[in-house]
Amino acid sequence: MRKSFFKRAKVLPWLSNVTLYGCLFAGGDFVHQCIAQRDEMDWRHTRNVAIVALSFHGNFNYFWLRALEHRFPGRSAGMIFRKLLLDQTFASPLATSVFYTGVSFLEGKEDIFADWREKFFNTYKTGLMYWPFMQFLNFVLMPLYLRTAFMGCSAFLWATFLCFSRQSGDGTAAVALAWVMAPKKRLLPRSNDEEK
Repeated sequence: MRKSFFKRAKVLPWLSNVTLYGCLFAGGDFVHQCIAQRDEMDWRHTRNVAIVALSFHGNFNYFWLRALEHRFPGRSAGMIFRKLLLDQTFASPLATSVFYTGVSFLEGKEDIFADWREKFFNTYKTGLMYWPFMQFLNFVLMPLYLRTAFMGCSAFLWATFLCFSRQSGDGTAAVALAWVMAPKKRLLPRSNDEEK
């Protein structure tokens, strides 16, 4: 299966990369809902996350990474630093903004900027602890035709965090980790003595 994906990624790089990115990003929402132990899955939310990921994030990253490589070719320290700096000062804030506003728009919220105003800055700071390292690996290890797919794999975890932050958190890693690590309270049947 892996060989088949690599072969298709070389023949159809845009389609392979964007599709994988979108599926992994939507999978992050699925995982968030599983961790949250909801009674029912909110498939509409997962669909909305997938639409934003397929229509914007996957496409943007596919062309963005190619533009960076075209402008700053190679794997020298200077070129990688330039790519990382541009990625974190331009692409990261844009992608985070589109996620918060795009999902709010698809949900039909009156103020599609409410989540963005409340959580963007914290989310961006949290992303600065994660994305530079992932993008460094991407720029150093991955051939250009697989960079968006690698970002999709990295975005799986990031999308889980974003979906949590949007629905329950404040955009900080500390709140997300506390939520994941907190023991789940289970409802125990009350004994006859407690009922009296």
